[in-house]
Amino acid sequence: MSLWIPVAIAAASFQTVRFMLQKVLSTATLSPVGATFSRFAYSMPLILLGLAGYLVVSGRELPTLNATFWMFAAIGGTAQILATVCVVALFKQRNFAVGITFKKTEVIQTAIVGLLVLGDQVSLWGTVAILIGLVAVLVLSKAPDSTGAWWRHLTNRAAQLGLGSGVLFAFSAVSYRGASLELGMLEPAFRAAVTLAAVVSLQAGSMALWLSWRDRPQLRAVWASRRVGLWVGLTSMGGSFCWFLAFTLQNAAYVKALGQVELILSLLASVLFFREKISAREMLGMALLGVSILALVLTI
Repeated sequence: MSLWIPVAIAAASFQTVRFMLQKVLSTATLSPVGATFSRFAYSMPLILLGLAGYLVVSGRELPTLNATFWMFAAIGGTAQILATVCVVALFKQRNFAVGITFKKTEVIQTAIVGLLVLGDQVSLWGTVAILIGLVAVLVLSKAPDSTGAWWRHLTNRAAQLGLGSGVLFAFSAVSYRGASLELGMLEPAFRAAVTLAAVVSLQAGSMALWLSWRDRPQLRAVWASRRVGLWVGLTSMGGSFCWFLAFTLQNAAYVKALGQVELILSLLASVLFFREKISAREMLGMALLGVSILALVLTI
């Protein structure tokens, strides 16, 4: 078994737990932006300490980080911040499992972004898979208690947040892989660690400045929620490192496709932890999206 496969599954597992914790924070004490900042604020010190410890023990030095590396890191980091804000805000609109399902349209959107940005061709069966995914999104876009034609619900807040987070996560994944590849022939784990440390430092610093300017009370709220925030940081560090390592080892489309195991984990979390009910329509939508993802994986 290729190393990237268990690494991607581990990343999805860490990410599910982190989103559960962020859902708790966002519904209790923090705004969506504050809950997003908590992820970077509590994970950055752990990541930097880990990298520093490795450098001391190994006697190695940081590699040269060129302008292209920082460009990819900045684009990916900004896209991930905005995507995470969208997901946390989405949790207030719909339940946990459906929120994650909307987010997971990033797999389909990654294929589209790859075609537009990198010129990657999509096969006939790949197009069929994307169309099945579109049908799934149409099904999920309609809230259980809503009325009216289905196309009207693509403009509701839940659909906009979910689809927006998907395309932003797609851009961040491609950018992170680009940044990692700029580090040349270093071993994958070291490239992943350096890229992660650079990106998280940019994210934590920029969000701290933004909150200091626009919403200073949220900085105090993030500190007040440190008991949960510390766990957000730990799971974020584990998940982020696994994602970055997987992106270093394999094409982002493959990694994101396998990461759909998060759908199953989020459904279990929604029912068992949050005690939320999943409607028949939502189950149908998630099943269709699962078929789309499987078809996409088989055609890659």
